[in-house]
Amino acid sequence: MSEIHGSSINNSNGGVSESRLPPGLVHIGRSLVALAFAFAVGAIVMLIIGRNPIEAYSALITSSVGDKFSFGETLENTTPLIFTGLTLTMGFQARLFNLGAEGQLLMGALTAAYVGVSFSAPAPIHVAVALLAGAIVGGLWSGIAGILLAFRGVHEVISTIMLNFVAFFFINYMVTGPMKEVTELDIPQTARIAKSAMLPRIFLPSRLSAGFIVALFTAVAVWWLVMKTPLGYELRAVGRNPDAARQAGIRPRRITVLVMVLSGSIAGLGGAVIMTGLFQRYQQGLNPGFGFTAIAVALLGRNTIPGVILAAFLFGVLAQGARGMQTIADVPTDTILMIQALVIFFVSTPHLLSLFRRRKAAVAAEAEV
Repeated sequence: MSEIHGSSINNSNGGVSESRLPPGLVHIGRSLVALAFAFAVGAIVMLIIGRNPIEAYSALITSSVGDKFSFGETLENTTPLIFTGLTLTMGFQARLFNLGAEGQLLMGALTAAYVGVSFSAPAPIHVAVALLAGAIVGGLWSGIAGILLAFRGVHEVISTIMLNFVAFFFINYMVTGPMKEVTELDIPQTARIAKSAMLPRIFLPSRLSAGFIVALFTAVAVWWLVMKTPLGYELRAVGRNPDAARQAGIRPRRITVLVMVLSGSIAGLGGAVIMTGLFQRYQQGLNPGFGFTAIAVALLGRNTIPGVILAAFLFGVLAQGARGMQTIADVPTDTILMIQALVIFFVSTPHLLSLFRRRKAAVAAEAEV
């Protein structure tokens, strides 16, 4: 998915054009407008059901950043969204829609759980192996979709979504079968990972782990890879014009597979981080939805690394603040899900309208010929 660039909008004085504004400023403005519309519609819905939106949004802020514990929990919610948002953003640079971040993240989490219980090692080595293994498995899982696209023409949206379901069922089998912890309660879950495989908590009394630092380092690494390396140039070239890239000696098939593997490894690393830093055991039914929320994160962040981090923090605020909205203002947590959906709608609407206008212009041009 390419970034949305401003089209010229002249005022009555014939002077001001949106295209003359810095692209970054245009993107920020559109994202802020989308957020404003989403929260406004959310407020209207609250009024309809007899709730006070001012009280609800105040509770949202207080419960997410009002004290040290809440702020730490918000950052903990932000951490996996940074990973999955980067997953989609990496793919978008080459115009690849990796919608399998959820499955890739969960496969990485399961792998980290396996590493955490299968052997013991000194703490730095054990946790590093767990994180690396999660990243590798996530990359290999995503690479399946890359190979299918590059050599069989299977659209990555279809293959990555289907691989999500395959991952869910495979994980369910592993947690209820080979990796199940043997206890009297017969709970379908793995054993707790060894302490040497756990990421340390860094912001007590919250559950925020060092995984947040790993997420920030990963964001910097992705930015450097995309913007400062020959591989990054090639993947951006393929995303802008595959035919021109091919003429320049770049192999689009190779780039397709590499981008899918790299993006999947980011999601897998995110899964390993939440397993070693938060959950510490894999329980049946674990389906946090981070991979799907990542779609909104990437769209709101306009496929930029700083934008993804800020958007992930916003959705971390929404996730943590939703509990406060329910307990303090008696607003259903589903309202937050609605706001997230509205953010996606309002962010994507200008792009969809632009596509419609271009399609309409193309049809009109064909009719004239």
